[in-house]
Amino acid sequence: MAEAEAQAAAASEGTGARALVRYEAADGVAVLTLDDPPANTYTYEMMGQLDAAVLRARMDEAVNVVVITGAGEKFFCAGANIRTLTEMTPTFKYYFCLHANETLSRLEQTPKLVIAAIGGHCVGGGLEVALAADLRVARKGAGKMGLPEVSLGVLPGTGGTQRLVRVVGKSRAIELMAEGELFDFERGAELGLVDHVFDADTAAGFLEKALAYARRFTAPDKAALAVGRIKRSVQSGAEIPFEYGLALERELQQQLFQSEDAREGMSAYVEKRKPVFKGA
Repeated sequence: MAEAEAQAAAASEGTGARALVRYEAADGVAVLTLDDPPANTYTYEMMGQLDAAVLRARMDEAVNVVVITGAGEKFFCAGANIRTLTEMTPTFKYYFCLHANETLSRLEQTPKLVIAAIGGHCVGGGLEVALAADLRVARKGAGKMGLPEVSLGVLPGTGGTQRLVRVVGKSRAIELMAEGELFDFERGAELGLVDHVFDADTAAGFLEKALAYARRFTAPDKAALAVGRIKRSVQSGAEIPFEYGLALERELQQQLFQSEDAREGMSAYVEKRKPVFKGA
């Protein structure tokens, strides 16, 4: 067996032995928790579990919103595990990055709203994971964020160079990555990387606020199916020619016109009452 194959087999064999990504679902929200103390750094093993969790949330009809967060008080995720990277062959590193790209693209393209709840340091590949979410909320004063890979002699290789520029623009993205600057979440909000900063004394308190925010996008108060299609139209439509984007929008709208929630929403409007959505 080739060395790269041996590394992949060893990582796969460990997947069932240790839960590095915890999955919990309730009230229309699935919570995916990266859990590998002390810094929740990701390995091939963790990324495989995250991939499986994303698919599980995608296929669960009771889930409308996905929240991804990190275990503990100090870290959302500090990125890839550098120690394991130093032990990989160049070929394995390439496929490791390819699989991470595929996993985060699957998270990004799933037609359900994805929220990154950043309760601690979110640097390197950790920020790349958060950038694949649709919305990002952070705990005030809980840590730093940024893409400092240049200090290791490499670039952000899990989508960072592509997603950061789409949020902050070309020149600012180049500057942030070339300097490897780390900054607090309030600065992240100024840059547009963080949508809301919540004040909370503990990680548990922050997560509860993040979940309360996530539940705003679920039934019965919100047409979750429409929220998911809005996300899909924006995420996919922004990457294709305008006319194709309009075609995608029409197709998604047609799907929604056939939904129970659209009938309920329009009936409620005509009857001048508050709609009660089912997410279907």
